[in-house]
Amino acid sequence: MTSSTEYGSHSWELLVTVDHQHEEVQKEFVLRVTGDLHIGGVMLKLVERIKIPQDWSDYALWWEQKKCWLLKTHWTLDKCGVQADAKLFFTTQHKMLRLRLPNMKTVRLKVSFSSVVFKAVSDICKILNIRRSEELSLLKQSEDALKKKKKKDKNSKEPVTEDILNLCDSPVSSGLSGSPGLYSKTMTPTYDPVSGTPASSTITWFSDSPLTEQNCSILALSHPNCSPETLAEMYQPRTLADKAKLNAGWLDSSRSLMEQGILEDDQLLLRFKYYTFFDLNPKYDAVRINQIYEQARWAILLEEIDCTEEEMLIFAALQAYHASKLSLSSEAQDSTCESEVDEVEAALSNLEVTLEGGNTSNILEDITDIPKLADNLRLVRPRKLSLKAIKPYWFVFKDTSVSYFKNKESAQGEPIEKLNLKGCEVVPDVNVAAKKFGIKLLIPVADGMNEVYLRCENENQYARWMAACVLASKGKTMADSSYHPEVHKILSFLKMKNWTMSPQAVSDPESTDMKPECFVSLRYTKKYKPKQLAARILEAHQNVSQMTLVEAKLRFIQAWQSLPEFGLSYYIVRFKGSKKDDVLGVSYNRLIRIDIATGDPITTWRFSNMKQWNVNWEIRQVAIEFDQNVFIAFTCLSADCKIIHEYIGGYIFLSTRSKDQNETLDEDLFHKLTGGQE
Repeated sequence: MTSSTEYGSHSWELLVTVDHQHEEVQKEFVLRVTGDLHIGGVMLKLVERIKIPQDWSDYALWWEQKKCWLLKTHWTLDKCGVQADAKLFFTTQHKMLRLRLPNMKTVRLKVSFSSVVFKAVSDICKILNIRRSEELSLLKQSEDALKKKKKKDKNSKEPVTEDILNLCDSPVSSGLSGSPGLYSKTMTPTYDPVSGTPASSTITWFSDSPLTEQNCSILALSHPNCSPETLAEMYQPRTLADKAKLNAGWLDSSRSLMEQGILEDDQLLLRFKYYTFFDLNPKYDAVRINQIYEQARWAILLEEIDCTEEEMLIFAALQAYHASKLSLSSEAQDSTCESEVDEVEAALSNLEVTLEGGNTSNILEDITDIPKLADNLRLVRPRKLSLKAIKPYWFVFKDTSVSYFKNKESAQGEPIEKLNLKGCEVVPDVNVAAKKFGIKLLIPVADGMNEVYLRCENENQYARWMAACVLASKGKTMADSSYHPEVHKILSFLKMKNWTMSPQAVSDPESTDMKPECFVSLRYTKKYKPKQLAARILEAHQNVSQMTLVEAKLRFIQAWQSLPEFGLSYYIVRFKGSKKDDVLGVSYNRLIRIDIATGDPITTWRFSNMKQWNVNWEIRQVAIEFDQNVFIAFTCLSADCKIIHEYIGGYIFLSTRSKDQNETLDEDLFHKLTGGQE
């Protein structure tokens, strides 16, 4: 007989399934509970019934029908809304997950399936020794890429065995906390800033990461390129719509993996989602720099980002140089002089891309009289029914505007036209070999974009005017401290492009081992024979020699950042009031409306001019208000609107970061800006 208190009128039966490995013990348990019993009490009752002596501390209750964790152990069943029809699952919070890194290596490690993705990525980055985890996120592979992989597996005669780096024994992945992923000025360097290899004497003493020196090298060093056959089997986007599919699978940062249907041992991609690489430092960031380099390299090889033939050869030369440098002995690398380390530090200062940009050491320079540029340039205006009209004018660049006059003498009077460049798109139109130095300006007007080309005479003139245009588009003047580094960055990129064939280049010993088709996209392997490609890559190779291993990667990243399409994530959207679909490009500082058929920009909106944005979750519509009473609204067709909402909020969050070395991330602010109220 049982007492009436046990089977009171308010008690009911709750079915709980336990996820354990003991086959001889039952997995389903029926507990008699009341609505005022708290979640912790349910788990205690359950463990007493199971009678298996083991550590249950990582276990929690998962509510299958509602797809949510019951983690607030002090909440009662009534408060959680759990009733007799609920099916609860008592399972571990940390589970195995396979992650494909930017360098195409797969790691297997334990990840929290109950923490929000933002926190889970932070823990993953501690394991992998990658600082600034807020720049990365997890991505589901696109369906087209998965189809291509299945087709490849089906066609291959041998079973495909993936080389997986197993990190499942790491202490961080079992739920222990590591370092916040930042550093102080007194922190001991964990990498050689020249070669990027782990500093063996410090990696195990001072780093919180559980990586061994060997595993660290796998993640921090690049490995030989794949063959063209392998490249052909990988998914390559052909159109803007294809590129939009690549960005549809980003996970929601404010929900857990389990809530988003991710199962144990699933495979996800770990990628840099936000293209604002803050505070890069080769002494601490060898893994991070290498993974950024790899993400850039694969984006170029798979043509996820467009570049000219001249630029493709630069990227190929940097890869070929990198590969040859890797084959050298470590003794040769260790003999590098100290001055080269300083050059790496100098290169890094040009690579930091933040919403604010620049460094604040020259504050006096910013508050003095704003400098101006004045020079003879040629103006090109495209004509629809005739040839382009090319005319020389006297141009004056001041503040964020360009004015042009008939000649220098008439510059005291009214200009023929004044172009305000704030919010415009600036696209390089350069062919160094043909001595063509052009700047394409797409200036926002009421009914779209006004297209204007400026032609410069030489590299130095181009670098000064291009840097001024880039800053003006962001609302900054040439008095800004980032102007001179921008000029230097443009000149160094032009210098890499400027090469001439020397007789000894052909007989270079490296050319015998070079497989040029491994360093370029398929388009160029079809266009040129291997010997032709090798000769052209070796031409470009002369301009990138005498670099350290890390500097070669940094130059590659810098060249990638110089491409017009750098940092753009595409989505297919339908604007309110429009009858056709458009593509929306989301960048670190702006949104661009793009014609889906031609790929031409229609309108640009800068985040700096944005007053507010919100989402109507019922109709899944994003609405944004900008200065001067500009309102836009759109629905997203290629992905959930939450992804675009999170992108906008994420970039605004990243713009709040400062160089205070003791800072910790304001996770609450990130979720306020990106979470949304669904």
